[in-house]
Amino acid sequence: MSLNPTRNTWFKNISRLLRKERISPDSWDEAIELLVASDISYSTASNLVEEAQEAYEKKADTNFITASDYLKKAIFQHLNNSKSPIKTQKHKDLLVILVVGVNGVGKTTTIAKLAKTYMNDGNSVLLGAGDTFRAAATEQLKILADKIGCEVISQQPGADPAAVAYDSVKAAKARKFDVLIIDTAGRLHTKSNLMEELKKIKRVISDAVSESAIETFLIIDATTGQNGLIQAEAFSNAVDCDGIILTKLDGTAKGGIVISIIDKIHVPVLYIGTGESIDDLSEFDANEFTEALFESNATDNY
Repeated sequence: MSLNPTRNTWFKNISRLLRKERISPDSWDEAIELLVASDISYSTASNLVEEAQEAYEKKADTNFITASDYLKKAIFQHLNNSKSPIKTQKHKDLLVILVVGVNGVGKTTTIAKLAKTYMNDGNSVLLGAGDTFRAAATEQLKILADKIGCEVISQQPGADPAAVAYDSVKAAKARKFDVLIIDTAGRLHTKSNLMEELKKIKRVISDAVSESAIETFLIIDATTGQNGLIQAEAFSNAVDCDGIILTKLDGTAKGGIVISIIDKIHVPVLYIGTGESIDDLSEFDANEFTEALFESNATDNY
């Protein structure tokens, strides 16, 4: 997993700090500050450093040499409390994925990437154009769907998105699709009426399929930093999100937001977007991600 060099700089500085022969209390405090600067919330950063410091002072793992090794392990353990992306098997019940998020996070593009991922696994996929608010949303979804050979259920602009969702579920069931992915309009997490609309959409879907067949995926722009954590908390409280997809992790994002989201709201990060290509969606792997954060440190001399 290749991460942006800007992101690695923060963890490189932390590693440099904690690879000294003697670690002072001030060094641990500085480590917290560097973690916060990498988009990790203060409480999460404090917990990580406290765990690492306690284990380091006890020399809890004979395979570890530096304090940096213990911090790396603490980060991995927090990230590893996640779960794998939802898998499907052909000829089983329909899996419905409702995709939500604020404006401008790349929902529609990510839906196409997600559809391609499921299709690559041998599933038949149908898309529901539930963003009836943005004029070009349905057309954009159809263009992307054509590129991957996927069908789209849609209605006229301004139609009730809950009705689109219901029609999409009915069509997917009747035609025995394996996966249905439903787009929704971008909405500010601070607008209660729009969040209520999402709840309505989910209720309508649950009238057509069992709740166990519905997964709600939240799309978050990784470059938004701590605001991404606020969004995750708000959306998860409103519609009980099952997983998160982080986009634009190839940009200026520092990576810490991944750790904060998993630690704070216990909603797993399932996929990360690492580019603009339709194939640039990677299944999140805690070990690979942690290694990538620290990978630029191996050749440093202290």
